[in-house]
Amino acid sequence: MDKRARMEFLIKEIEKHNKNYYELDNPTISDAEYDALYYELVDLEKELNIILPNSPTQRVGGDVLKGFKKREHKVRLYSLNKVRSKEELEKWIEDMKKFVPSTNFTLEYKFDGLQLVVEYENGVYKRATTRGNGLVGEDVTKQVKTIKSLPLTIPFKKNLIVQGEGMMTHSSLKEFNKTALEPLKNPRNGVAGAIRNLDPKETAKRNLDFFCYSILKCDGKDFNTQEQMHTFLIENGFNTGDYFKTFSSIDEVVSLIEEVDKKKAKLDILIDGMVLKINDVANREKIGYTNKFPKWAMAYKFEAEELTTTLKDVIWQVGRTGKVTPTALLEPVELAGALVQRATLNNIDDIRRKNLSIGSRVFIRRSNEVIPEILGLAEKSEDSKEICEPEHCPSCNTLLTKKGVFVYCKNYYGCPDQVVARITHFASRDAMNIEGFSEKTAGDLYEKLGICEVSELYSVKIEDLINLERFGQKKAKNLVDSIQNSKKVEFFRFIYALGILEVGIKTARDLAKEFSSLEDLVKAKKEDFDSLKDIGEVISGNITDYFADQNNIEEIRRLLKAGVEIVYPKKLSVVNSIFSGKKVVLTGTFENMSRSEATEKIISLGGEVVSSVSKNTDFVVVGEDAGSKLEKAKALGIKIISDNEFKKIIN
Repeated sequence: MDKRARMEFLIKEIEKHNKNYYELDNPTISDAEYDALYYELVDLEKELNIILPNSPTQRVGGDVLKGFKKREHKVRLYSLNKVRSKEELEKWIEDMKKFVPSTNFTLEYKFDGLQLVVEYENGVYKRATTRGNGLVGEDVTKQVKTIKSLPLTIPFKKNLIVQGEGMMTHSSLKEFNKTALEPLKNPRNGVAGAIRNLDPKETAKRNLDFFCYSILKCDGKDFNTQEQMHTFLIENGFNTGDYFKTFSSIDEVVSLIEEVDKKKAKLDILIDGMVLKINDVANREKIGYTNKFPKWAMAYKFEAEELTTTLKDVIWQVGRTGKVTPTALLEPVELAGALVQRATLNNIDDIRRKNLSIGSRVFIRRSNEVIPEILGLAEKSEDSKEICEPEHCPSCNTLLTKKGVFVYCKNYYGCPDQVVARITHFASRDAMNIEGFSEKTAGDLYEKLGICEVSELYSVKIEDLINLERFGQKKAKNLVDSIQNSKKVEFFRFIYALGILEVGIKTARDLAKEFSSLEDLVKAKKEDFDSLKDIGEVISGNITDYFADQNNIEEIRRLLKAGVEIVYPKKLSVVNSIFSGKKVVLTGTFENMSRSEATEKIISLGGEVVSSVSKNTDFVVVGEDAGSKLEKAKALGIKIISDNEFKKIIN
């Protein structure tokens, strides 16, 4: 296919997806996949210096839906230009400063919802219109009136036209999906389908919000800056979100954007980037517009966290607690810096509500370091197959027990997958830290030596191991030595190693700080756990249930009898350290110390170890082969501590 033919193909594909997104509210590809098609077309247009008459790069938004009254916008709407890297962002800022050297900029969330124009006459809500094609939109006055966070009257008593985003929060989506016949894929589709529904009663069911970010027209009032507009919107009762910053340098904005990128997964609203604008209105007029974009504004999009791929199969796996859960096997796809081949599925009810089937294309999302999840169906294929919940345990063939929406295998001691998972967890680095121990080793010990309890590990001998596949004399001796060396263990690691349901490493640390001994922990009552910070009703119940089970108490006794020695933390009344209450970043490799050991040292001295450098970072501890974090720390003027200095501090 030559380049011109490729352009024509891309135009057809983009128009098809525009129709699915803007008119049918049923996208079949992710934003990132759409952007890839769009920017390929943009790049080809630049390379060939050709723009075909029907190119979507020259349009704003989509066509007006049938069934809605058309309304012409009183002020023309533009799209936002986007950059795809920090280098492109830096170039844009530099270009703006060539026009206006002393300019500063504003930074706001790029809300990911449905753009709306809302009009007020004499301080009273009059009408609302979708963006449409930028010149004409859909009249959605009745639908938008159901949004409770939108003020129906405002203090400003003249005519006002504002621009903002209809949004569905994550919490509203979660609540709606509890009873929905077909769950919504994400908040963006949720709000689009709600507002572009001819029945306002259906709109109201989704509990939408409106976030306002721009003033298009304001009779009798002029604004000199974006800051003044932002303040005016707040004074008149509009929700503007909780983020508005000003900046003047590229280093400053990169730091701000990275902070938001890190915390965005915890927000109750869906954002897909940040919007930068020149603050001064007069300077905007000097810089002007293209046919599609204001030149004085730019959107920086975060790395894609959502894509589509094919659901190849579903396997059911037994965990160490006996719960049998489904895992999706996917056509491999690169997402958020990782090759994704599997995704989590909650249970059979979740699968059915999302209308998933083997062979269909699905939306997947990966946020930060969280395991990818399937959001919903993109498209079914002709040969899609139904996904069925197993009746028998996939590991031991025991008849499964249904409890709520989950199924469980009750064969606690005889189910191979359960036993192997418990032993593997016990030996893991954050738990007993038995070096050279793997899931394969746990499987061999179970199958060949009949080890079902973790306490039995401490009776394993060299002669037991050398008869196993992959074990020679040296490897057998090393593993036995590692098992014996693990006997001396910190209290929090021992708690974590027990495998109490939903007790992670942080909760284990909290318990170790709160209770002075294992005996005190075992004797504690549920209300003692309930009172602890960050330990909720469910986890406190799990801890109580674990220690109420006599089998678990007996296993703990066997571990202690086998020689496991718990090392309790020293109770210090005062922590005298420069790290106390400080945020610390580690970068590079350290002499005679692993990264986890360095982390433990800093935590023991009252510090908090964070992963990325920002203006809120207090110290950066630098080992050999330090990379970009060191350079960023220097640029931000953050105190840098060398490996040698670090050793002196911790000693």
